[in-house]
Amino acid sequence: MKYAVVNGERQEAQRGLSGICECCDSPVTARCGEVNIWHWAHRSGKRSCDPWWENQTEWHRAWKGQFPKEWHEKVHFAENEEKHIADVKTDQGYVIEFQHSHLDPKERAIRTAFYQNMIWVVNGTRLKRDYPRFLEKSKHFSPIFKPGFYLVHFPEECFPAEWVKSSVEVVFDFQGNPSIDPQDERRNTLWCLLPGRTRRGAVVIAVSRQAFITTVSKQPRLLLDPAREYVDNLDKLLMEQEELMAQRSQQQQVWRPSPRRAIIPNGRSNSILPQH
Repeated sequence: MKYAVVNGERQEAQRGLSGICECCDSPVTARCGEVNIWHWAHRSGKRSCDPWWENQTEWHRAWKGQFPKEWHEKVHFAENEEKHIADVKTDQGYVIEFQHSHLDPKERAIRTAFYQNMIWVVNGTRLKRDYPRFLEKSKHFSPIFKPGFYLVHFPEECFPAEWVKSSVEVVFDFQGNPSIDPQDERRNTLWCLLPGRTRRGAVVIAVSRQAFITTVSKQPRLLLDPAREYVDNLDKLLMEQEELMAQRSQQQQVWRPSPRRAIIPNGRSNSILPQH
């Protein structure tokens, strides 16, 4: 854990300090070694009082650092008194979870149901093949109506399979990959996979890192609600577009006269043949 209560205030781990865990009220000790990130550990020796908690990487810390400290590692309570430590919980009660390691889809669904109003941010560089695969498949993204919105016919071929069926938004961050060309514009672009599907596939939004942080920090619904409504209405929009294109195609067709019929002596018309 990054924070514990010391003399009634939240503090980061520092050498020589002892504190109280905000989640279970148990004593914790600051662990400040030369290898691992400085953190608080329970004196009882248990890894964490929250079974959902995982060791924090530099990637985790860097992301959390983009938000106010008072939002970090907030304890989230459910109506049945179950509680877990959210990576970031905004002042509007919106949860942002940063996931680096593999997460089983069943556990992901349980966590999503617990937090409800949330969004996942996933490290897209955990496996070496993830970014190259995305880079190749993203060449086939189809722009649709709104700037930055794309239709993806086979999302499981672009993104890690365990995330494509998420019931909430999943944001993929590929910046941490050292093999990415610094001149690549996609380096600082986040790719948000929206929940729900159209009859043609999934929808992703390309959004700058700063725009995402600013929007989610202030009014996350401004980003998410219109996007979900957009997916719900996309099939209708696509059908209207197809009908419009079909009408234009018919209007642009060049009128051609019907073939003239050759008249044979007995007065009956022959089969349809052009008159020479």
